Parts: sequence; structure tokens; C-alpha cells
Amino acid sequence: MKDFKTITNPAVEVVFNNYPDFVRDKMLHLRALVIEAAKEVEGLTELEETLKWGEPSFLTKNGSTIRMDWKPKSPKQYALYFKCTSRLVETFKIVFHDTFVFEGRRAIVFQLDDRLPKEELKYCMKAALMYHKVKQLPTLGI
Repeated sequence: MKDFKTITNPAVEVVFNNYPDFVRDKMLHLRALVIEAAKEVEGLTELEETLKWGEPSFLTKNGSTIRMDWKPKSPKQYALYFKCTSRLVETFKIVFHDTFVFEGRRAIVFQLDDRLPKEELKYCMKAALMYHKVKQLPTLGI
């Protein structure tokens, strides 16, 4: 097994701890999926977990930032955000059009009672985590 490390900014834990009880487990599950997906990317040995715009975010050397958040103005949903100028969400819409609900070119949105399609979601996460290596491929290697 390859050496893999997650570098976590301590402020990330504070954000997760401050989510309301009814959404915290959902957010922690999404976080665990990002880390699990990162560990499965060949050649990826380091994942940085930090805050961008106050939201838990994940960075890799050859990837595009993945953010996640729950917002009080939409209390029944939470989302995984991607850089809107990338081809990520537009590609996810083509490949997984019947699987996810999207918000423009920037997010996959989940309802609190949704069962997450783990494998499909991990494909999206992996594409983002290695975006600069796959962006020239028609469907980002998915």
C-alpha cells in the first residue's frame, strides 16, 4: 500500500463541529468519501484539508479544489462544490445526468434524506482530485 497522508488545518475540525447535529454526520460522511477517493487515486500521496471561504476544502498538487458545505438558508440540503470554470460539473452532468442534482456549473446538491451513490460520487471526486492530469480527456477519464 502506498504512503498517503492527509494534512489537516485544525480550523476544519471546528467547522465540522459547528454544523447542526442533523447535518454533521452527513458532512462527515462526505468528508470521509473524499479521503477514501483520494487514497484510491494512483500516484496521489498527499491531500490537504483546509478552509476556503470558510468551507471545508480539499486540495491536491494536480487537482482542482473540492469544497463542501451546508448553509442555513437551505437547511434541507448540502453540497459538494467544484471550480465553476473547470469542465468538472458539465462532465458530471453528461456522465451522471440521472444520478445527481446539479447547481449550475459548480455543485452537486444532496437532500438530507438522500442515499449517496458512493461509487459514482467517488468517480466525480477522483476526477477533481486529478483534474489537471485528465482535463484533456473527453469525459475526464470517467
